[in-house]
Amino acid sequence: MPHSQTSAPRDSLAGVRLARGASPWLLPTVATAAVSLVRARRSGAAKAVAVPATALAAGMLWFFRDPEREIAQGRVISPADGVVQSIMPWKDGRTRVAIFMSPLNVHVNRAPLAGTVTSVEHVPGGFVPAFNKESENNERVVWHFDTELGDIEMIQIAGAVARRIVPYLPRGTKVEQGERIGLIRFGSRVDLYLPEGVEVAVEVGQKTVAGVTRIDRD
Repeated sequence: MPHSQTSAPRDSLAGVRLARGASPWLLPTVATAAVSLVRARRSGAAKAVAVPATALAAGMLWFFRDPEREIAQGRVISPADGVVQSIMPWKDGRTRVAIFMSPLNVHVNRAPLAGTVTSVEHVPGGFVPAFNKESENNERVVWHFDTELGDIEMIQIAGAVARRIVPYLPRGTKVEQGERIGLIRFGSRVDLYLPEGVEVAVEVGQKTVAGVTRIDRD
C-alpha cells in the first residue's frame, strides 16, 4: 500500500512546512521583510524596501516548501520534482535518467528505492546552468544505495544558482522508499542510474513528482 513519508525533521515558519536546511536563507529574508513592513508607516525608504523584501520572502517560502507525499508503489520512483531532461544508455549497461529541477519545483529529493546508503560523496566543481551539457562537471553529491536491485547510483548536481547541496543522511543509514534524503538550493538536476535490464517508464519532457512518479516499467 502507498504510505505517507513524514518522519524527516524540517524547519518551519508560521506553520508553513519547509525543507530542512532552509533556515540560513529564510530567516534573514523574512526578518528583513518584517522589519521593513513595520517601519514602512514612518519611513519612505523603508516602504521602498518593504515591497521587494516581502516579495523575496514569499518567493523563498515557496521555494523551500516541503509538502507531504503519498508514496507511490513501484520498484523505482522519482527522486526529484522536475522534467525529464534526457534518458541515456551508459557504457556499463545502466540507463541514466536526468531530471531538471527549475526554481519553481520542490527541491527536496527522495530515495528512489528502499535500502541502505552505502556512500555519500561530495565532489567539487563548477556552477553552470544544470540544463547545459557542461553541467557534467558541476558541484555534486554522489549517492549509492544498496537495494533489492543491487547498487543504485543517484547524483545531485548544483546549477548556476545552487551553491549548496544539503545531504540529510550519512553513510550506513537505512532508508525507506520515498524518504527525504537531501536538498539542493535553487535550480539544479538529479541523475538516476537504473541497472541493466530495468526498462524506463518515463519519457523526455515528462514532468516528475518526487516519491510519486514511477521511473521503471514492469
